[in-house]
Amino acid sequence: MQYCPDFIETTRANDLYRTLEQETPWQQDVIRIYGKKMNVPRLSAWYGDTGKSYTYSGITMEPIPWTRCLYGLKNEVEAIAQTAFNSVLINLYRDGNDSMGWHSDNEIELGNNPIIASVSLGNMRTFMLRKVKSIDPNPSKISLQLAHGSLLLMLDETQHYWEHQVPKTKKNVGPRINLTFRFVL
Repeated sequence: MQYCPDFIETTRANDLYRTLEQETPWQQDVIRIYGKKMNVPRLSAWYGDTGKSYTYSGITMEPIPWTRCLYGLKNEVEAIAQTAFNSVLINLYRDGNDSMGWHSDNEIELGNNPIIASVSLGNMRTFMLRKVKSIDPNPSKISLQLAHGSLLLMLDETQHYWEHQVPKTKKNVGPRINLTFRFVL
C-alpha cells in the first residue's frame, strides 16, 4: 500500500468536492443481508467506459459516461499508480452513520491482484484494514485517517489478504466523498 496525504492541494480539493457533491447523480442502493433488504448506508455513483458495469453484493451498476472533471482526475491518478483505470465508484458518506463494512474488492471482473486507487475529499474518516480471517482468525486492525485530498493505493495482493472498512462513528463528522478508481475487465 501507498498513502499520499497531499495528492491534491486544499483549494483544488475543495473545488473538486463541491463539483462532485453538486453534479453527481447520487443513488442509494438496496442490499440484502441475511435475507433482509436494507438501504446501503452511503450514496454512490458509478462512472466509466462504455460497457464496464460493476457488480458487488448483488448490486449491478451501469457506467455513467466520464465527466471532464473525473477524466482529468483519472489521468492524474493513473500517473501516480502507473496503471490504467476504466471506471470509478464514487461514494458519499453524509455523516458518521454512513459506513461500509468489512470487505475486499475481489470481484471477478476486477481480475487477479486489482489495483484500487482511493481519493478522499471532505471530512476525515477512519479507514481500517485487517488480514482476512482465513489467514488470521484474530486479526489486528490498522487504522488510517484519510485526509482531504489524499490518495491511497491498494496494490499487489492487498485484496487477497486484507479486508477494509469505513466504520460508523458517533463523532460529529461532516460529509466525505471517496473515489475508488478501478480497472474492470
